Amino acid sequence: QVQLVESGGGLVQAGGSLRLSCAASGSIFSINDMGWHRQAPGKQRELVATVTSGGSTNYADSVKGRFIISRDNAKNTVYLQMNSLKPEDTAVYYCNAELRRRALWPSYNYWGQGTQVTVSS
Repeated sequence: QVQLVESGGGLVQAGGSLRLSCAASGSIFSINDMGWHRQAPGKQRELVATVTSGGSTNYADSVKGRFIISRDNAKNTVYLQMNSLKPEDTAVYYCNAELRRRALWPSYNYWGQGTQVTVSS
């Protein structure tokens, strides 16, 4: 099995910061891309940020300059540092990892259960 568990969500005032963590565990050979998506009330799930195994990052325009994605490969963990939070950042945030469970097996996308982030004005 493969499990991704998010932590760090909560309630914060506009302008504040939160740091989300997501640890992958189970049968894992290698992890390729890791990332974060979010789904706000009444909206579709959208990509927030991704980071490759080599450290290349990609951000949605709405979070550029405010959010930082990083990873600790030794811990199979990806982080999302969220600064200057806005009410429109309110959403359930989901961790995602593209990984191989065995050498030469295909890569698949796995998802965490989600963690709620609420930004009040």
